[in-house]
Amino acid sequence: MLVQRLRDRDDAAMTIFYDKYSAALYGVILRVVKTEEVAEDVLQEAMVKIWQSFPSYDASKGRLFTWVMNVCRNLAIDKIRSRQYRVGNRTQPIEDSAVLRLAAEPSFRPEHIGLQDMTKQLNPDQRQIVDLLYFGGFTQSEVAEELNLPLGTVKTRARAAIKVLSKLIR
Repeated sequence: MLVQRLRDRDDAAMTIFYDKYSAALYGVILRVVKTEEVAEDVLQEAMVKIWQSFPSYDASKGRLFTWVMNVCRNLAIDKIRSRQYRVGNRTQPIEDSAVLRLAAEPSFRPEHIGLQDMTKQLNPDQRQIVDLLYFGGFTQSEVAEELNLPLGTVKTRARAAIKVLSKLIR
């Protein structure tokens, strides 16, 4: 009955569908994305996608709940694989950072490290790699993707930059 009403594009049926399934689908999404705000966004996207693609649902291939759960799970996985999500998770407000809860060593004096100033002595290619890896929080694979370089090139430049920096530190 509900399936046929959804096929007929009945708005009231979508409301019933949402009331019946949204909590369970939200739980599935939340387990994948780990944050409530993102889970709410993905659930909303999923409901729109379910509504728009409902004609492709085939009851002979499985139950409605299984189909919509797969739609939600796939959207959640797509979300955490997205560049926007990965970059957003790398940068968090300083007030939310776990670093604030850790006491610094009394001998720690960040103004005397000067590592970022030392990177100015690297060639531009090496500096770009170091900036992304160590100050931007990127992985080597992400740097390769960002700069459209082979992973081996990124690793070679990073290794060469570390050698130069280690000589400067000594």
